[in-house]
Amino acid sequence: MNIHSFSKFKHNNQKISMVTCYDYWSAEILNTSDVDCILVGDSLAVVMHGFDSTVHATTEMMELHVAAVARGAKDKFIIADMPFLSCSKGIEVAMDTVHRLMAAGANAVKIEGDTHQIDIIRHIVDAGVPVMGHLGLTPQSIHNLGGHKVQAKDEAKSAQLVESARALEEAGCFAVVLECIPTKLGSCVSLRLNIPTIGIGAGPHTDGQVLVLQDLLGTNPNFTPKFLRRYADSHGVIKNAVNRFHGDVVEQEYPSLAESYK
Repeated sequence: MNIHSFSKFKHNNQKISMVTCYDYWSAEILNTSDVDCILVGDSLAVVMHGFDSTVHATTEMMELHVAAVARGAKDKFIIADMPFLSCSKGIEVAMDTVHRLMAAGANAVKIEGDTHQIDIIRHIVDAGVPVMGHLGLTPQSIHNLGGHKVQAKDEAKSAQLVESARALEEAGCFAVVLECIPTKLGSCVSLRLNIPTIGIGAGPHTDGQVLVLQDLLGTNPNFTPKFLRRYADSHGVIKNAVNRFHGDVVEQEYPSLAESYK
């Protein structure tokens, strides 16, 4: 898959699958899978580093994880999140961040929001770097939004989101992530744009879907948003395996002579 594949997928009514991952070993697995593209999300601050929100993701953190994923998934199209405030400190800071993420192995960057981001997006696109937009629930603005809530539920805010999506398309974005918005709005935005939409909690009518790898694998039983479908119970599998290892060590059943060197 390359940058031109996104528009082809939408034109052919072929859904796009995107999985968020953060490290080499999982990227290696995804590289052998059928998934279309990979997002190295700033949610790594929460999933991988234990912070309470994505605002703690730094350029250095993003750069490190992008490089690890790029080494593991050499055959996949990789999008990297621009971290908190990296697009709000001027073009010089934004372009430095873009340069570092692309040099680390990203094929494109993702930027949350619109309005104050439009000029930055145009500049980045004009510099030859593909940009994916992100509207709806934008986690970097979580404090301003008052928590993880469904966005654009009334008519005025829905209309505003549609216009924001159009503005991102006009600025040169090749796709837009729609997060936690009503199903009807997800469908409406997808129909209005020539570029594909990728949903997470935006209903079944977007042009694609994205989930975090750890979430779809069921590694955290306490994370239960309505949009999440678990495709495995990795928490139980991993816990059981570790407990079996512990038991074998305690009972002196591991290692056996066959697993030991002469």
